[in-house]
Amino acid sequence: MTTYVITVPGTFLRDVDDAARSGLARRLASYHTDLSETEDVELLTLHEGGTFSVRLEVEASDQATAEDDAVRLLASTLQELGFSEKDAPLGPPAVTGVDGEF
Repeated sequence: MTTYVITVPGTFLRDVDDAARSGLARRLASYHTDLSETEDVELLTLHEGGTFSVRLEVEASDQATAEDDAVRLLASTLQELGFSEKDAPLGPPAVTGVDGEF
């Protein structure tokens, strides 16, 4: 297995309060560990206009599986916090770090 850091962009189309941001970071904290900290990447970055980026570490056998897993994890976490796909659409994921044997 290889550990991938996957960046998933998105846009909040409704207001996001501090509690929702904290809840998102808290629920995803276990997917932001050694590799992310070594690479000095933030778990959640909020931008102007409601856009955001989430960086998650995912163990997978290949890049496509890692990207799918990261999107699925983020989408389900957002739903748990009350954000539907229409409230926070996600963009295409990208690999921003890899740790494994090739």
